[in-house]
Amino acid sequence: MVEVEQKKKRTFWKFTSRSMDLDQLLDMSYKQLMQLYSAPHRGQLNRGLWHKQHSLLKHLRKAKKEAPPMEKLEVVKTRLWDMIILVGNMVGVYNDKTFNQVEIKPEMILLVYAGIYR
Repeated sequence: MVEVEQKKKRTFWKFTSRSMDLDQLLDMSYKQLMQLYSAPHRGQLNRGLWHKQHSLLKHLRKAKKEAPPMEKLEVVKTRLWDMIILVGNMVGVYNDKTFNQVEIKPEMILLVYAGIYR
């Protein structure tokens, strides 16, 4: 009689922020999400976004919609390096010399992402 060892199922790391996973964060309303942020970020969101920030968000949404499934997203170039933006997008951030490609990951929420990749 041969005993078959059951392989232990491998669990993958799942992103959580303030005890909420990424799916819950994406489904939250704007006001609920603001309560999770620290005071400076809440103040920035309470004051509203500028025209440049609105246009960047519009371009990011458009690039995400137009991307074929299971393909890399188109890079959206910007000079806004400290803005709260959408997770999963490809952004080209200008650093006074060139545009650096940055993929926005869940770990980068609420961080300045200008000099992350060199």
